[in-house]
Amino acid sequence: MVTGVQMDRFDAMLAFARVVETGSFTKAAQTLHMSRTTATQLVQQLEARLRVRLLNRTTRRVNVTADGAAYYQRVRRLLADLDDAETSLSSAAAVPRGRLRVDVPAPFARLLLVPALPDFHARYPDIQLDLGVSDRDVDLIDENVDCVIRGGGIADPSLVARHIGDLHAGIFAAPAYLHRAGVPTHPLDLQDEPHRIVGYLRSRSGSVRPYALHRGEEQVSVRGRHLLSVDDGNAYLAAGVAALGALWLPDYMAAPHVATGDLVRLFPEWRIDPMPMHVAFPPNRHVSAKLRAFIEWVAARMGHWAPVDRPGAS
Repeated sequence: MVTGVQMDRFDAMLAFARVVETGSFTKAAQTLHMSRTTATQLVQQLEARLRVRLLNRTTRRVNVTADGAAYYQRVRRLLADLDDAETSLSSAAAVPRGRLRVDVPAPFARLLLVPALPDFHARYPDIQLDLGVSDRDVDLIDENVDCVIRGGGIADPSLVARHIGDLHAGIFAAPAYLHRAGVPTHPLDLQDEPHRIVGYLRSRSGSVRPYALHRGEEQVSVRGRHLLSVDDGNAYLAAGVAALGALWLPDYMAAPHVATGDLVRLFPEWRIDPMPMHVAFPPNRHVSAKLRAFIEWVAARMGHWAPVDRPGAS
């Protein structure tokens, strides 16, 4: 039995969670403003209480066990719920504070969100933002994520989704690609030799999505052929700039590269329906002051970047 530290279950769970997240007792202790010895003893006492080994320790690294991984998911939810309960108090609600976990698409994070975060932190200096950057479908419950920002429809009907903006898009290609394959005069030309597109994979199905365009009464759906498909927005953009095929891009992603001449817009007379942007969160997740503050802030920013296109949308 470990002596020297009287175990507080909350402190022990918090220490365990931080060790899992940082991969180190030393780093975990630093974030919790306690000694490494204290953090180690708290986790040891927690293991003794549970009669389960939660962590495998070597001289170089700490790995979570299978039991520890399952316990960690429960602990994360408990700690998040406790944090929400505290921040829901009137005194805390007046000044939003605490840890907020958000997941956003990679290009959106790099080009729009992260450059604007100094404004967010200036307004809400007590909110710690943990930003997951990915284009995959995130399980908000299992991964203990407070909200996600996604383009297109929200596949999970159980989530609460708020429509915060619409991204206008077009078809683009690199000059080197057009020199090699020729300049297409109609969107359907992209389906014929020698043209290629860069495929963007749907995260769930692994299939490449077709794109619909319209010009007046004329409507077409273009799938195209590809030698490369990717599931990450930044890699998708890089492939197009590298002349590997034509791209369907939101204007905000394409604009810097059009300005430098790295990309050329194709078919400017054709229109692609705007991509709706949503912020989504679980219906059973308490909308704490910190979450509400972030949602309202990012919705206001989207009003500048890409306002809702269709009248009456919400």
